[in-house]
Amino acid sequence: MAPKITDFVEDAGAPGIIAGIGAVLLAPVLLPVVAGIGKPLAKSLIKGGILAYEKSKGAFAELGETWEDMVAEARAEIAEDRETPAFEAASTPGDRTLDNGG
Repeated sequence: MAPKITDFVEDAGAPGIIAGIGAVLLAPVLLPVVAGIGKPLAKSLIKGGILAYEKSKGAFAELGETWEDMVAEARAEIAEDRETPAFEAASTPGDRTLDNGG
């Protein structure tokens, strides 16, 4: 069952009715004022967003390059580890001692 207008009037009471009438009467005056303030505000917010986006594009591009460099270095290290046999990697020149029989 849809609500009836009389239900709203009864629930709002006299102060609600007066406020509603006042809003209807002041709307033609207030809307242009709000629109006049709102439009420049919206434009400045849009400008700020565009500038922030353009500045962040450079930062994100640099971050992407840094990331790609790290990934390439990690892959090169993995490839190097695969090419070096385990026994060579474990031994160092200081580990080899010669026994001169003495």
